[in-house]
Amino acid sequence: MLRSRMRISPRYIGINRYTQIKRVYPSRQCASKLQAYATAANDAPPITQSNRAQTSMKRFWESAGTVQGDGYIEVVLDGRPLKTPDGNKLRVPSQKKVLATLIANEWDTQETLLKPHALPLTSIACRAIDGLSTPEDRTKVVKDLLRYFDTDTICYHEDEPEQLARLQAQHWEPLLKWSKDHLNLDVQRFDSLLVGRQSIESKERLFAILQGFDAWTLAGFERAVFTTKSAVISLALVLKNLSVERAAQASHVEVNSQIERWGEVEDSHDVDYQDIRRQLGSVACILMDS
Repeated sequence: MLRSRMRISPRYIGINRYTQIKRVYPSRQCASKLQAYATAANDAPPITQSNRAQTSMKRFWESAGTVQGDGYIEVVLDGRPLKTPDGNKLRVPSQKKVLATLIANEWDTQETLLKPHALPLTSIACRAIDGLSTPEDRTKVVKDLLRYFDTDTICYHEDEPEQLARLQAQHWEPLLKWSKDHLNLDVQRFDSLLVGRQSIESKERLFAILQGFDAWTLAGFERAVFTTKSAVISLALVLKNLSVERAAQASHVEVNSQIERWGEVEDSHDVDYQDIRRQLGSVACILMDS
C-alpha cells in the first residue's frame, strides 16, 4: 500500500447556501455555514443560544425530535422548530416520516462539538426548502445542471489501460444502454476531452425529465450530480435503477482503476471511498416515502 506524506482528510460541505459541493479542508469558517441550520427558536431574536453556537460550534440543545403537523412533519430541537439558513422551518412532507426521524437523529447524535459533515440530510432538506420551492427556482437549477451533461463522467471512454477499459465496460456500458432503452435518452460517447457535446435532442429530453422532479427529488439529484460528476449515474440512482453502492462504484471507475494498478493512498482514497457513500446514501434517504 502506498502512503501519502501528508495526512489529508478532505470533507464535502455545502457552499453558497449548499447549491454547490466543494472539497475543502475542514475549518471553523467553512463549518460555520452548516451551523446556520441550527437557527431554531423564535422568529428573529437578536441574541440566542443558536447564534452563540455559530461561533462556539458547541451543542446547545438537549434533544432533537419531530412533531406531526397538518400535512408535514417538523424537526425540532428542545421542542422548538429547527430552521433553515433562510429562516424557514425545517418541515418534510408527511409521507417522509423516516426522513424526518433521520434528520432529527443527525442532530441528536452530535456530541459536544458540532460536526457539520455529519449533517448531509439536513443540508439536502434545506436546499429543497430554501432553494427549490417554486417552479421558477427548479427551472433555473435544471438549466444549470444541464451544463454538466456535456462533460458527464461516463461519456469519456478509453481503450487503455486494461483496468480502466474493463471497469468502464462493467459499470458504464449498462447505464448508457439503460438511459437509451428506458428513458429515450441517447447519450453520446467521446474519446477525447477536447471535443464533444451532447445533441440538442438529448439535452431537451433530459430537461423534460428533470422538469418532472419535485423539490425533494431535484435536491437529491443535484447533490448526486455534484458528488458523482455524472447526470446519468445520478438519474439511475434517483430513479432507483442503481443502488448506492453501484452508483459509488460507477462514479469511481477511474480512481478504482488507478488503485488496481498502483495501490491505495492512505487518507485520500479511503476517505473518498467513505465520503461518496455518505453523500449518495443521504440522497437515497431523501427520496424515501415511508
